[in-house]
Amino acid sequence: MKISGFTFVRNATRLYIPAKEAIASVLPLVDEFIVVLGKGDEDDYTEEEVLSLESEKIRIIYSEWETEKYPKNTIFAQQTDLAKQSCKGDWLFYIQCDEALHEKYIPVVKAAMEKYLSDIRVEGLLFHYKHFWGDFDHYNPSHAFYSREIRVIRNLPEIHSWKDAQSFRFHYDPFEPSFENYQKKKGTRKLNVAQIEAEIYHYGWVRPPRLMGQKRKISSTTYRGKEATERKFKEAEELFDYGPLNRVRLFKGTHPRTMQQWIKKIDWQGQLQYSGPRRKKAVKAKHEKLKYLILTWIETKLLGGKQIGEFKNFRRIR
Repeated sequence: MKISGFTFVRNATRLYIPAKEAIASVLPLVDEFIVVLGKGDEDDYTEEEVLSLESEKIRIIYSEWETEKYPKNTIFAQQTDLAKQSCKGDWLFYIQCDEALHEKYIPVVKAAMEKYLSDIRVEGLLFHYKHFWGDFDHYNPSHAFYSREIRVIRNLPEIHSWKDAQSFRFHYDPFEPSFENYQKKKGTRKLNVAQIEAEIYHYGWVRPPRLMGQKRKISSTTYRGKEATERKFKEAEELFDYGPLNRVRLFKGTHPRTMQQWIKKIDWQGQLQYSGPRRKKAVKAKHEKLKYLILTWIETKLLGGKQIGEFKNFRRIR
C-alpha cells in the first residue's frame, strides 16, 4: 500500500497560514507529499518554509493562479486537482494548509487505509472536525461550521475537488478543468466513504485580528470580486472581532507536536475578549446569529453533538 499526501498553498507566510506545520503533521503517514505552490507576493517566503522541512518525500509543483478563469474560489479546487493528479499512492491524504493531523490519529488512519484497501465500495475516509477560534485554547462547535469532511480519497481519476475545495465529487463524464465543472452536480455524485474516529484540527480562524480581517477580504475578493468586497467590508471591520471567547468551548486536549512552535507565536491575547457582553459596534460572526445559537444549543444539549440538517457532500457506508 502506497500513500500520498497533497495540498496547495500561496502566500502562507503573509496570511499567517501554518503550511509547514500542516504538511509536517501528515509526513510520517505518507510515502510522498505533493505541494502545488502558487506564485506569491514578493514578500512571501512560503517556499522557504516548505523546503525547511528537508524531506525527500516532498515534491513542489509551481503554478500561477488564474482567478478570473476560476471565480468563486474554484481556483482552490483547480489547484487541489493539480496536486492530486501528480499523486501515485493508492490512498491520497488531502490536508489544507490551515489544518493539522494530531500524531495520535496516524495509527487510526493507517489502520483504516489497510482495512478498506481491498473494499472498492469505500472511496474515501471521513474525519471529524475541531475548529479552533480566536486562540489555541478555544474551539467552536457551532452549527455554523461543518462537523465532518473527507480528507482521504482513493486514487481514482474520476474523483475531483469540488467548489472551493472543501470536498470532492465523483464525475461520470470526462473531466476538463473549468469553473462550471468545479461547481456542477449533474453528471457527478457524492463519494461513498467510511467514517473513522479521527479529527482534523482546523486553525483557519486563529490569526491576529488584523490578519484575520485581511484574509477575509482576500477570500471575498477571489469569490465576489473587488467591487462587491469593498461594499461588504468596511474600514471598521479590518480588525476582526472574535467576540466573547467564553461563549465558545474551552479546549482541554493537546495540539499536534508539529504545531507547538507555531502556537508559541501567539501575541494577540490583549486584542481578544474573554468574557462580558458582545461589543455593541462589532459585527457578529455567523455562529452568533440567533438561528445558529438555537440549533447549536439543541445539538449540543439534546442530540450529543449530532447536527440537524448537516451539509453532507458524502454518502456514509455503515
